[in-house]
Amino acid sequence: MSFKPAHLLGTTAARPSALRRALLSSCAALAVAAGVLSMPRPAAAEVKVGVSDWPGWVAWYVAEQKGFFKKHGADVKLVWFANYTDSIAALSSGQLDANSQTWSDTMGPLAKGLPLKTILVNDNSAGNDAVVVSPKLKSIKDLKGKTVALEEFSVSHFVLATALAKNGMKPSDVKITNLSAGDAAAAFMAGRVDAAVVWNPWIHQIEASGKGHAVFTSKDMPGLIPDLLVAQDKAIKAKRKDLVGMIKAWFDTVAFIAAKPDEAAQIMSKVVSLKPDEYKVFLPGTKFFDAAANSAALDAKNPQSLVAVAPTVSSFLLAHKLIDGKPDAAKGVDASLLAEALK
Repeated sequence: MSFKPAHLLGTTAARPSALRRALLSSCAALAVAAGVLSMPRPAAAEVKVGVSDWPGWVAWYVAEQKGFFKKHGADVKLVWFANYTDSIAALSSGQLDANSQTWSDTMGPLAKGLPLKTILVNDNSAGNDAVVVSPKLKSIKDLKGKTVALEEFSVSHFVLATALAKNGMKPSDVKITNLSAGDAAAAFMAGRVDAAVVWNPWIHQIEASGKGHAVFTSKDMPGLIPDLLVAQDKAIKAKRKDLVGMIKAWFDTVAFIAAKPDEAAQIMSKVVSLKPDEYKVFLPGTKFFDAAANSAALDAKNPQSLVAVAPTVSSFLLAHKLIDGKPDAAKGVDASLLAEALK
């Protein structure tokens, strides 16, 4: 997918992770899984991994271009999906060995009993999603009775619900105007709404304009917006060595991004047809997960682990009828490959 930041007014520019963030896709994936996609089944000689437009996933191309897969003996083929929802369907139907997808979008397939396992956390959104308000408003509590523009049932809706709950408020305390992310940003900039829940580059542009500021971001909800590598159980059994090598390559990638952010941004920006300086806006709000962070995230006893945050995520999905039934989060995590990679 080619994403180019656009001017806010009168546009509906696509989010780098717009479809990635649509929590509705957890249902849509299963509807497509019956063979709508024409992609051939994975060849036994390589691991086919779906990738969509989000920094924590585009970073896989750093691993590819810097030779980290080869270094760790991982035969990996990255498969780009312009439509993120299609990648979830491809994994659910067994047309991919593994996919880059969110924890929330893994809940639907898990609730259906599909044999999927999270084997790695790439990142958490840590500031790339935010509630922005006009200068006269100072906190989330100031939103009582105000109008908030956001894309319903997306991660933006989840961010607002979390912000309100953390401040002792209910969804009914605000008036929600359902707009696409670009239109929500445009409405806010034009003064037609009191607040908006958006993501970068809109957060950066709104704050730079002086017309608004963030009062709550994804950094304030650690662990709740994780971006993952999710694999088919059969691929874990048949191609374990390659997947373990891929995890090792990821840790080299995280170290490379930290040490050489300019070179990393140059590689990543080319994938999505941006200039390196434009792409670097996304990096501060993306908390890339190293070995230690992964160990904590895959440890069910950790309060911010995938298993620990699953009830909060699934409650939102269930409340809005976005999944059928309660998923067994513990069955959707396999920490054994990480343990093997860290030996």
